Amino acid sequence: MSGRVAGKAALITGAAGGLGQAMAWMLAREGARVAVTDMNLDGARALAEAINADHPGTAFAFAHDVTDEAQWVSVVDQAVSAMGGLSILINNAGIGGELTWVEQDTLENWRRVQAVNVESIMLGCKHAMPHLRASGAASIVNISSVAGLAAAPGMGAYNATKAAVWMYTKTIALEAAKAGWNVRCNSVHPVFIKTPILDPFVAMAGGDEATAHQKLARGIPLKRIGEPDDVAYCVLYLVSDESKFVTGAEFKIDGGMLAQ
Repeated sequence: MSGRVAGKAALITGAAGGLGQAMAWMLAREGARVAVTDMNLDGARALAEAINADHPGTAFAFAHDVTDEAQWVSVVDQAVSAMGGLSILINNAGIGGELTWVEQDTLENWRRVQAVNVESIMLGCKHAMPHLRASGAASIVNISSVAGLAAAPGMGAYNATKAAVWMYTKTIALEAAKAGWNVRCNSVHPVFIKTPILDPFVAMAGGDEATAHQKLARGIPLKRIGEPDDVAYCVLYLVSDESKFVTGAEFKIDGGMLAQ
């Protein structure tokens, strides 16, 4: 099957690398136009250029601090203008914050993680919603984490934000359904995926990536960490019409970890 999202227009935050990059490639290959946004504009532009080399006129890049409301307004307007509409919003941008226990945590760290991981999603949903409603059939995917469903010590700020994303997703889904808008909203909860967000764990292993990944995989029944495309395939399903009766749900991409 090909062309699973043909004719759709997607805005993907945090897309210069990692999960966002994998999602952008996946959606472009399946027929969507993609607006890739990131604070790293050079990285976003490089991605858009690479996608356009294979799929001309498909990708557009924008500088974007997802914690800035004025930038959300501007980026959404620019993306809609470039792509001729908006039918998909993927709130992917996120940070891990500091690995620290409660007595050593700082309000600065807490607020920074909240701003990037939670407030940005509220801003995205708020300012994209009028355009998503106008598209006729739209999908929002919020990237959470297994850390939002099962806590771990030393990750208080991160755990709290990812749990907030999980519940906020359900609220948006119910509001859209109650209002009669054809806008679905679901959350995706990956476990450890081979992206830069694992860098602190690699640093704790003395820079030995293979050792760090092996340690992280011990608690996963499939005994490996995930690849970015493992998440991108789930997102592809959720933004396609194949999932037209799916909203307010959470999808765990965790190798069976939370089934234990």
